[in-house]
Amino acid sequence: MLNREVSDALEQIGRGREVNMEVLLETLQKALTSASKKLLGNQHEIKVFQDENTGTIKAFYPKTVVSDVKNSDYEVSLEEAKKLGYEGKTGGTVDLPVPIEKFGRIAAQIAKQVISKKVRDIERDALFSEFEEKIDTLLNGIVLRKENKNIFVDLGDTEGVIPMKEQVFRESWQIGDKIKVYVTEVKKTSKGTQVVLSRIHPNFIRKLFETEIPEIGEGKVQIKSLARDPGYRLKIAVYSEDRNIDSVGACVGVKGGRIQPVVKELKGEKVDVIEWNADIKNFAKNALKPTRITSVSVDEAGQVVTVVVPDDQLAIAIGKNGQSTKLAGKLIGCKIDVIGETDFAKAGAGNVKIIEDKAQETKDDPFALLGLNKKTITKLKDNGFNTREDFKNATLDSLLKINGLTAKTAEKILEKVKAFKGQENETKNEQI
Repeated sequence: MLNREVSDALEQIGRGREVNMEVLLETLQKALTSASKKLLGNQHEIKVFQDENTGTIKAFYPKTVVSDVKNSDYEVSLEEAKKLGYEGKTGGTVDLPVPIEKFGRIAAQIAKQVISKKVRDIERDALFSEFEEKIDTLLNGIVLRKENKNIFVDLGDTEGVIPMKEQVFRESWQIGDKIKVYVTEVKKTSKGTQVVLSRIHPNFIRKLFETEIPEIGEGKVQIKSLARDPGYRLKIAVYSEDRNIDSVGACVGVKGGRIQPVVKELKGEKVDVIEWNADIKNFAKNALKPTRITSVSVDEAGQVVTVVVPDDQLAIAIGKNGQSTKLAGKLIGCKIDVIGETDFAKAGAGNVKIIEDKAQETKDDPFALLGLNKKTITKLKDNGFNTREDFKNATLDSLLKINGLTAKTAEKILEKVKAFKGQENETKNEQI
């Protein structure tokens, strides 16, 4: 039987923790084998098991049964073996109790260290598995602290971190504040499980609406697309196949009662809920509400929507720094050009030509169609991507070779390229 110090170490570590006893015994076996090699100078593989009747943990090591003992560390005489209940012949093995009295506190300490490490590893793996299942979900937490512009959040069993790039810079958080966060990634680090959180990921908005709006959570109303300038404005397009359900009304509620929890969670960010429409012209009109619109036209490639509005509506349609038009364009998946009635009228008979020239200019410019930022555009141009033809031949591998270009951006580029390839094929078929 194990001495009291080793038994206490095992009991202390296992107490109150959901650790499988077989795993503990296996770990203890390795620990005692290691201690045996260090303290007794032998190479025995010690066996450890728990008595099913008494629960006592016992340790044994094997010796070979011989007629003439030459090495007492590894051999035992047949006569001694029979006293221990051995019924075989020489050449077999018999398990003898480990001389625990020779181990003492050093063995207990070694066992405790090895087992403690094993238990920590098990707990880390369990924690990792638990939060790995929570990727792409919304969690409630409490702000713990801020370090190097990162926000650390108490998630209950562990801490999560919101990196600076995943924060809304206009939001201000204090220690102790309750916060909703979206789980983007779970990583194993030398310090344990790291849960990466976000407040700007598109799915943060999707999950927030699923939580706050029952019809979305139940699938009766779908989120078709969304466009956001974090901290300033959000446009979200919704749709229901059930004609008896008002998709926008279900989200907004009476006097805005349903949308208010969303606005509150977004710290007052302006939220526009828009009805999605398969017709790009009607969708564009909805996306630019409450602007009054005179007319809408779409270029042949379906990439540019030109909207004519009354002069007094021009500022409303465009928004501050062009925000409204940009978000509406992102929402419907096309570039939107807004023009006032006066400028449209001045063009006279040439107004159609102006519109066509703008559409053609955008059509020929691959970067206008891809919707990339200036930094990414510069990287692409520096690596030989300048025309539509260059992008048609692009592959994921060729894009990932560009220093600083992420896999997510590369995939986005390829999706857009695939789209305008399809549009070109459709145009050719129509011409034929």
